[in-house]
Amino acid sequence: MLASLYSRMALGCVEANRFLASVERLATFGLRADGGVERQALSEQEIEARKFLIGRARALGCKVEIDPCGNLFFTRAGAKLVPPVVMGSHIDTQPMGGRLDGAYGVLAGFEVLAALDDASIETSRPVTVVAWTNEEGSRFKPGAMGSGAFVEPSLLEHYQHAVGVDGVIFGEALAEARSAIEGALDCAPGFAMHAYLEAHIEQGPVLEQSGHSLAVVTGIQGVRWYEVRCQGCAAHAGTTPMSMRRDAVVLANNYLKRIVDLSGELSAQDIRITCGRWNVTPNSINTIASEALFTLDVRSPNYAGLDRFEATLEAERNMVENQALITIDRILEKAPTAFDERLQTLLARACQAATGTDPIRIMSGAFHDALHLAGHCPTAMIFVPSIGGVSHNPAEATQPDDLVLGVQALAYAVTSLAI
Repeated sequence: MLASLYSRMALGCVEANRFLASVERLATFGLRADGGVERQALSEQEIEARKFLIGRARALGCKVEIDPCGNLFFTRAGAKLVPPVVMGSHIDTQPMGGRLDGAYGVLAGFEVLAALDDASIETSRPVTVVAWTNEEGSRFKPGAMGSGAFVEPSLLEHYQHAVGVDGVIFGEALAEARSAIEGALDCAPGFAMHAYLEAHIEQGPVLEQSGHSLAVVTGIQGVRWYEVRCQGCAAHAGTTPMSMRRDAVVLANNYLKRIVDLSGELSAQDIRITCGRWNVTPNSINTIASEALFTLDVRSPNYAGLDRFEATLEAERNMVENQALITIDRILEKAPTAFDERLQTLLARACQAATGTDPIRIMSGAFHDALHLAGHCPTAMIFVPSIGGVSHNPAEATQPDDLVLGVQALAYAVTSLAI
């Protein structure tokens, strides 16, 4: 009963104008002429944005900490020395990104801290906001480095040697970013958390089309990446008769067409397929291709779907002429992740308190830092709608009222966990 009272007090102290102003302020770091944001991981723009967050955290009386992978933790003290309730996301963007992807979750966390202060609520547990390092993976690969190295610290040694698209080594950029942060306390990765909550834009059209303002995220789809390599024989474009060619592009196209023709059936099974990259050798206008390589990104909410597609991939290869010239390599796999059911129930109650209606349930098709945290502590997410389903794009936007409702729901849930 008391927890519900305090949760509603925190919800009521979320200030829309203050929060929306913070979104605009953070967007100035890396603001593009087209209204989008380019603030890639550990860049000069992101380092300045980090300093802005640190200044705001100190103004709120929070302890500021940084771990070996550059993850920033901003903690409002609790009455007890127990594991904190943690919320957050990331502030790095795509090269032509928007204002909300990742940033929304971090700024929502700061607004919750301010609302707790305004409501004069003393929580038993500490409440922490985290800004994870390099979630996007657009400058350094892989993505979600910070949350991955927090949960599994041994990964950092491998990440240190990653070379960015601009030729900068991750370890060097990390050292520069850490040296630019003055007065932050060092903290060890992997510390205990009572729970982790992440508010995020959906980055897709489902929530907007449903007519709801909020969604509780049930988990994150599993993914497998494949490289498909088709062998041909390079030859002169003008002298080789069509009937005597071994064209790698034609072979690849015939194989991919069989997969695409099944896309309707696979979509009905909740499997999503993307052919995202092509490499052709020798890639000359007047030479028959000797090799064609394309990638497949395959996503499903369960292992059965991924296994079913992989079996289909092999079966269709066997149906193509010259199938011996096609090789398939699985190059990445991430298991489907289910979020904590108790936290999902709490978030549903929080969303109902904010909107007066029950939220829908959505499984995320995109990766988030919560993917790693789910193996570390009870974890869950809230989605707000993306207008037109647009993200990773300067046009990325969410209705201001929906953004505020998401923060209110987060404030309710965090207070319930921390009180």
